[in-house]
Amino acid sequence: MIVDQVAREHEANRELFRIVHEVAVRYAGRPLDEIVTVLHRDLPGTPPLSYDEILRIAEQITVGRDPSGL
Repeated sequence: MIVDQVAREHEANRELFRIVHEVAVRYAGRPLDEIVTVLHRDLPGTPPLSYDEILRIAEQITVGRDPSGL
């Protein structure tokens, strides 16, 4: 059903934002390559993120920002 699919997508997005927030809190100000490695390791495959999207997230975390909005 479409409702189930929407619920799964919503939950996947919540998980993605939670993980980005946790990485931002733990790794703020760390080197870019370290943050990219952690994000690649910790982010789930759904929703899929491109390397460029992960890089942009990592760049924000490197300068101490939390791109999750949490």
